[in-house]
Amino acid sequence: MIGGLFVLEAVSVIVQVISFKLTGRRVFRMRRCITTSKQLGWTEPQIVIRFWIISVVLALVGLSTLKLR
Repeated sequence: MIGGLFVLEAVSVIVQVISFKLTGRRVFRMRRCITTSKQLGWTEPQIVIRFWIISVVLALVGLSTLKLR
């Protein structure tokens, strides 16, 4: 959970490559989520801040699942 953003990036690349090899069509505009976000017109600071927010939320979810005694 804590590294969910890295998993999301890796899965998006895997899906894109497999889809392109099997069908010849792309699922996303570009290979990675970050470059797709740039294609949507987001500025680099917007992308970084949004990915920070996603990382913090996933980190909090991951830490909340810990069983404390």
